[in-house]
Amino acid sequence: MPVVTWDHVHLRSPDPEATAAWLRDILGGEIVHAPGRIDVNLGGARIFIAPLEGDNAVNPPPPHPHQGLDHFGLTVKDIDAVAAEIKAKGVTFTREPTTIRPGVRICFIRGPEGISIELLERDKKYT
Repeated sequence: MPVVTWDHVHLRSPDPEATAAWLRDILGGEIVHAPGRIDVNLGGARIFIAPLEGDNAVNPPPPHPHQGLDHFGLTVKDIDAVAAEIKAKGVTFTREPTTIRPGVRICFIRGPEGISIELLERDKKYT
């Protein structure tokens, strides 16, 4: 079997600077400018943010739920405190913090360009 590791997630945005700033200001990402795009280091992963160029048409995001990539998930400590902090910054929640099974709490937020982001907290005994 091949050995793989995560390298990046690639986003397209009409306003890469604003998308990068949101990921920095809301989730604590580190912005890195790269040729032709902006990268954000976030939780050990890289997010490449490329601009929409010229008149190249793009499709709108599909309605939820849909096949294919649904969301990405980020682990946090003290999900209730994190939720309160980012809610105070105006973040939209599509699912409030809830316990989905013993030792696992999740919530979903709406990110830039309508991206669905899951925040989750796992009790150490369930990891």
